[in-house]
Amino acid sequence: MKSRLAIALIFCLAAGSLALASPANRSTAVFAGGCFWCEETAFEGVPGVVAVISGYTGGHVANPTYEQVGSGVTGHAESVQVIYDPDKISYEKLLDIFWHNVDPLQADGQFCDHGNQYRSAIFYKDAAQKQAAEASKAKLEQEDRFKGKIVTQIVKATPFYRAEEYHQDFYKKDPIQYKTYRAGCGRDARLRQLWGEAAGGHQ
Repeated sequence: MKSRLAIALIFCLAAGSLALASPANRSTAVFAGGCFWCEETAFEGVPGVVAVISGYTGGHVANPTYEQVGSGVTGHAESVQVIYDPDKISYEKLLDIFWHNVDPLQADGQFCDHGNQYRSAIFYKDAAQKQAAEASKAKLEQEDRFKGKIVTQIVKATPFYRAEEYHQDFYKKDPIQYKTYRAGCGRDARLRQLWGEAAGGHQ
């Protein structure tokens, strides 16, 4: 009995040491780009991305509901929180994915969704993210097609509120509705026009 306890104790100590030696390296990025169903799919499955959560941020109402945000009175935007491993993917790469999945020239929403709740925005959490976001925007503005026209906001992050569970991974839960909405909204057609054939998330 004592030998079993000793072995178990050694195993636990070894496991604990391993956990301390290999801490999970996680960081977060928050983006808004219209419908969060579609923004979620832009980052899902990207190497280094641990999880993508649909939610609301940028407004003044705590714990808002989908209906409240959709009414446009909360100040929140439909957004995604991207949890990632910075050792495997950089914030700059996430910014690149973000830009290629939004219309940075549209000021009244994104694609067929109009209203401030569908605005495009980068919510930075610290000075490094702010600097990277502003640099990426400045680089795009040097291109003739975007020169002086990018309206995507770069603003300090505020509390992020997870959306209702039925919105999480919606493209898996109801793929027909997801594909119908995405096509009907003209999202992919506009992304191809702006960025080329490689633009867009899961079809």
